[in-house]
Amino acid sequence: MAKPISFNKRDLEKKRQLKRAEKQKKKESRKANSTGGSFDSMIAYVDEFGVITDTPPDPTKKQEVDIENIDISTRPKEHEDEVVLKGQVEHFNESKGYGFIKCLNNNYKYFFHISSAPDNITEGNLVTFELEKGQRGMNAVRVSITK
Repeated sequence: MAKPISFNKRDLEKKRQLKRAEKQKKKESRKANSTGGSFDSMIAYVDEFGVITDTPPDPTKKQEVDIENIDISTRPKEHEDEVVLKGQVEHFNESKGYGFIKCLNNNYKYFFHISSAPDNITEGNLVTFELEKGQRGMNAVRVSITK
C-alpha cells in the first residue's frame, strides 16, 4: 500500500507549479518586448584613434603595413654548437644499466644510460659528455672515457 500524500505536500507542489508558470510568463514577456535587436546592432568597432564606435571603419583609410618592418621581441634561434663537458662517474649500477656523472664545471649531476656510454665504464672514471633534454631533465649522452 502506498503512502498517502499529505495536504501539506500537495500544497507545496501547487506553489512550485505556480512559481514555474509565473517564471515562464515573465520569460516570454521579456522575449516579446525585447528591444535588443539583432547581432549587428551589438557589434562595436574601434577606429584609428582607439575610440569605440558603432560604425564600421572606412576601408579607404586602411594603411598597408610591410611585414618586414614589424619588430619581433624574440630573436630567431641560432644553431648552438654542442658543448663537450667533462665530469666524473659518481655512481654506476651495472645490473640496471644507468649511472650519474658529476660535472666538473658546475657540480651538477646528470643521468646517463648504458646505451650512451662505453662498455668498460666504471665509477670514478673521468669522462666527456654532451647534454640532451630527457623526460625528467637533462641527460648525459655520447659519453666517452678520457685519460
